[in-house]
Amino acid sequence: MTAPLVSVDGLAKQFPASPTLRGFGQSRPAVRAVDGVSFTIGPAQTLGLVGESGCGKSTVGRSVLRLVEPDAGSITVDGLDVRGLGRAELRLARRRMQIVFQDPYGALNPRMTVRQALAEPLAIHRLAAPAERSRRVDALLEEVGLDASFASHFPHELSGGQRQRVGIARALSVEPKFLVLDEPVSALDVSIQAQVLNLLVDLQQRRGLTYLFIAHDLAVVKQVADDVAVMYLGRLVERAPAATLYSTPRHPYTAALLSAVPVPDPTSRRSRIPLAGDPPSPFAPPAGCPFHPRCPHPRKDERCRTERPALREVAAGHTAACHFATEPLP
Repeated sequence: MTAPLVSVDGLAKQFPASPTLRGFGQSRPAVRAVDGVSFTIGPAQTLGLVGESGCGKSTVGRSVLRLVEPDAGSITVDGLDVRGLGRAELRLARRRMQIVFQDPYGALNPRMTVRQALAEPLAIHRLAAPAERSRRVDALLEEVGLDASFASHFPHELSGGQRQRVGIARALSVEPKFLVLDEPVSALDVSIQAQVLNLLVDLQQRRGLTYLFIAHDLAVVKQVADDVAVMYLGRLVERAPAATLYSTPRHPYTAALLSAVPVPDPTSRRSRIPLAGDPPSPFAPPAGCPFHPRCPHPRKDERCRTERPALREVAAGHTAACHFATEPLP
């Protein structure tokens, strides 16, 4: 069996609350944005990480790259102990792991041309002599489907899809093995989303890239992911191969998310699974299963309110954190 390229174990991250949320004489509360998340990703594979806004997906991706410092857990990328790297070592390790951000408008420096933005990482990592950088920039633009003439443009002269392609080219410029794709198409028009997704799949096949693909849109994730992991309130509640998870979810939260995915057929009728109330406050998560206040499962009982279910294997390669995960969902 091939060793994973990315291995994360027990990842945790807390953020202190705003001082305005603290009462007089009270300790400052903290948000458990990520609470004991573990996963692996094989070489040239894609793990889709999905869940509602605010569940901790982006914090997981940024913590894996140490763009935010995790509080606990181990992170290994391409054999490197990422948490154990010093500042200079981490800078060198950036070549192996890069990120494509959600906002193509905020991710690029408005004062730099496309050529300057793509040449900068080549200079920082000393990957090309000054005379060679221009040729490398042109090749990167061609690889992401842009003409070399775009190199002289500033970000405000590009469309959202073109900016995101530049962001992808910038990430590829240092020849990484692992990319965190943080909602890379959510800010784009639907027609452009399909083009960018096809580009990412093509780049993965040609370069052998490994992806952590973060999204809230399960329909998008279905197109690109080999495995899918579902987050709720800072924790993983289910993981399975994509085909298995979409056909046979074992956690009621996953089933509810899938029931809300639009079907491009006006004659199709899908049974929606409504969830009661809103997600609990991350400052005061409920005891027991964090999903139990909203859970529609008919077997929900006192154990759900008092005992937190562990993420356990319910079938080959399929794990779920539900006391009734071994039973088919109604």
